[in-house]
Amino acid sequence: MIHLDMRLGEGTGAVLGFHFVDAALAVMREMATFESAGISRG
Repeated sequence: MIHLDMRLGEGTGAVLGFHFVDAALAVMREMATFESAGISRG
């Protein structure tokens, strides 16, 4: 939950929310796996 203390209406929060979702998806898509980063178990 992100509390930005905004008073501009629901539309503004929705627009900002889409940017947070886009950023989260970009992190998930571009993050290396342990295998691709060359990290072994143990």
